Amino acid sequence: MTQVPPLDRTPAGALPPDDARAVLPVTLEGRFVRLEPLSLDHVASLARAVSGARETYRWTNVPQGEAAVRVYVEAALDDQLAGRTLPFATIDRAAGQTVGSTRFGNIEYWAWPEGNPNQRGAHLPDAVEIGWTWLAQGAQRTAINTEAKLLMLRHAFETWRSHRVLLKTDERNARSRAAIERIGGKLDGILRAHMPAADGAIRNTAFYSIVEAEWPEVREKLEARLDS
Repeated sequence: MTQVPPLDRTPAGALPPDDARAVLPVTLEGRFVRLEPLSLDHVASLARAVSGARETYRWTNVPQGEAAVRVYVEAALDDQLAGRTLPFATIDRAAGQTVGSTRFGNIEYWAWPEGNPNQRGAHLPDAVEIGWTWLAQGAQRTAINTEAKLLMLRHAFETWRSHRVLLKTDERNARSRAAIERIGGKLDGILRAHMPAADGAIRNTAFYSIVEAEWPEVREKLEARLDS
């Protein structure tokens, strides 16, 4: 049975009307990577991307085989249609190949008192998560992932003007936790017995965040890493 990573559901009543939402499919492009709106057209290339070694997927729900990838993509698109997520296919610009997927999820719209200056607009998300990220083994620990995070963080903080970006991972996933900390994520805490893990256990989840005030420093460090 194909597992689809869980999404903390935003109540339907908290979402802005369809015609007023700022969370819409968009292409984010840099020097090394292009993040394209995920579609069923990406199923075959995503299946090829994860057809090799899978040792690094121990703690991550990564579909295997074209049928499983199709189920995964269809579920992501259903959540996008409901306004709960914005999924991407990750494209290696130099090779012109699909190398993985990532998305915005857990999109939050907070209830603000009328006239509160902290609300940037009812159509703009106050907080989002960056996650559901997986890459072909050859694309891991490369500029592709670094720039993808830069592009997504920039979109969250500069286009949507969000207050917080959440990143989370299995507490046992030392590789993922180190990657989150390298891009500037601060550990908020460990939520015990949070959800089913990729290996069938009950997972403790490490929650990290980057808040708006930290974004200029995070951006500078990510840009410096890409230039080095």
